[in-house]
Amino acid sequence: MDYVDGKLDWVAAGLPTEGKDAGKPTAGSIARHDSPTCELSESLGEVKKRVRATGWDSCVVINSEQVVLGTLGKKELTGDPELSIERAMRSGPSTYRPFVPIGEMAHELVDRDLPIAPVTTSDGRLVGLLKREDALRAFHEGRAHRRDDSAAMAS
Repeated sequence: MDYVDGKLDWVAAGLPTEGKDAGKPTAGSIARHDSPTCELSESLGEVKKRVRATGWDSCVVINSEQVVLGTLGKKELTGDPELSIERAMRSGPSTYRPFVPIGEMAHELVDRDLPIAPVTTSDGRLVGLLKREDALRAFHEGRAHRRDDSAAMAS
């Protein structure tokens, strides 16, 4: 079966690619796929307990189709436990596609002072949650590998 929606939609869905950039880290390859999620029907108290138990300090709010609706960060998770998720969340967060190079993501997260960024498909479905610290680490590791490769080629 052939994929008919085109190359950009393919990479936006986080599907594997070929070519010179195929092995380079991207938002989708570094994003954590085990990030906690919750739905609007839950209470902040129950979500906070579940998120803390996993060692995270943030959560992605999704609907039944895995479409990102909002986020709960450290600040939101300290709110009134009786609050609905809809009232507690930051709605309409900026989302990023899986194919965005990790260097671009690292700069974006630092420049906008974002601790996390939801990575989604082109139709808004959650791929994973990218932590700023993970993006920075991958970016710096990538730069170190390029320097090592350049030094090896020069010898």
